[in-house]
Amino acid sequence: MDLLNTLVDKGLRRELPTREEALAVLATSDDDLLDVVAAAGKVRRHWFGRRVKLNYLVNLKSGLCPEDCSYCSQRLGSTAGILKYTWLKPDQASEAAAAGLAGGAKRVCLVASGRGPTDRDVDRVSETIKAIKDQNEGVEVCACLGLLSDGQAERLREAGADAYNHNLNTSESTYGDITTTHTYADRVDTVRKAHAAGLSACSGLIAGMGESDEDLVDVVYSLRELDPDSVPVNFLIPFEGTPLGKEWNLTPQRCLRILAMVRFVCPDVEVRIAGGREVHLRTMQPLALHLANSIFLGDYLTSEGQAGKADLEMIADAGFEVEGTDQVTLPEHRATAGAGCGSHASAGCGSQESAGCGSQDSAGCGSHEGGGVCGTAAAAPAGEPRTDLVAVRRRGAGTDLAPNA
Repeated sequence: MDLLNTLVDKGLRRELPTREEALAVLATSDDDLLDVVAAAGKVRRHWFGRRVKLNYLVNLKSGLCPEDCSYCSQRLGSTAGILKYTWLKPDQASEAAAAGLAGGAKRVCLVASGRGPTDRDVDRVSETIKAIKDQNEGVEVCACLGLLSDGQAERLREAGADAYNHNLNTSESTYGDITTTHTYADRVDTVRKAHAAGLSACSGLIAGMGESDEDLVDVVYSLRELDPDSVPVNFLIPFEGTPLGKEWNLTPQRCLRILAMVRFVCPDVEVRIAGGREVHLRTMQPLALHLANSIFLGDYLTSEGQAGKADLEMIADAGFEVEGTDQVTLPEHRATAGAGCGSHASAGCGSQESAGCGSQDSAGCGSHEGGGVCGTAAAAPAGEPRTDLVAVRRRGAGTDLAPNA
């Protein structure tokens, strides 16, 4: 297919595809899907080999958010039965992070619900960053705290943070349909603040909220312009009790096309499969590793994920390898351009939630008992919503139960 040959050539040269080419990827047929995956896989392997970076989320403060993001289980007015708790202490957060690091994660993403941090909140997170780094040599830490005020990104950088996540989520033209308590421009401003402070910027999107192909291309092109080091791709999990709880618009094939389009537009950037992969990719997850070079290990913010052991087995069975702490994630031209964790100078992490850290997670995912990917429940008929795969997190941070890593 001439389109795919053109996109591979452009990806190897870091040349931006045309909008028409990006839209054409999303419009390919199921008969062409494996060809699309193979083509984008060439670009992924050129820049990242067969390495898969593992990231681990710690939800520092859950629920009770004043923002009204329609996708989020922690939003104002949400009736989702999620865990609700205030700030974890630094030693509690460090203990939670240790489980993921023991499972092979090289980055810890510290996430807190809310519009944005107060200066006291930045102090709390700074203490937590120090606690984690004191106990784990070589670990990367990404903060994800919402909208930043002037000077806060610099303070986080001074405290040892390597990255900051804040997702654009959707196109500028549709943003007001998803959230009204802050603007698209607010989010762009926070990503730029992270860049300016020398943090590795991480910013991504959520697919499946009813957006058009044009909206998906718009947000990915906006991300390319912002130039984050990592782009988390979330697939909406319709969480009961949220405004988007009835939006089941994705198939595994659609998810693979979206990931391929992101890889072609952002060829040398860490593309992370974030919230929703277990729910929407399901048994096609191994194919997605040919497109993305990063995933979250274990559970998400308010939802359960696939068992960490199953993640590691999937990576190995698909012929990939877990990226070590001694390996630099990004290609040399980006990694040598600036600060730590293999990022360029102004430079990610990523879970959707109200603040995001690359994994949507406002909606769950997972392999809870009897629940789908690693469970024993019977599969739903083709095209039916897989509500059996949506599980609220009941373990790990904020509980007395061991986390899933």
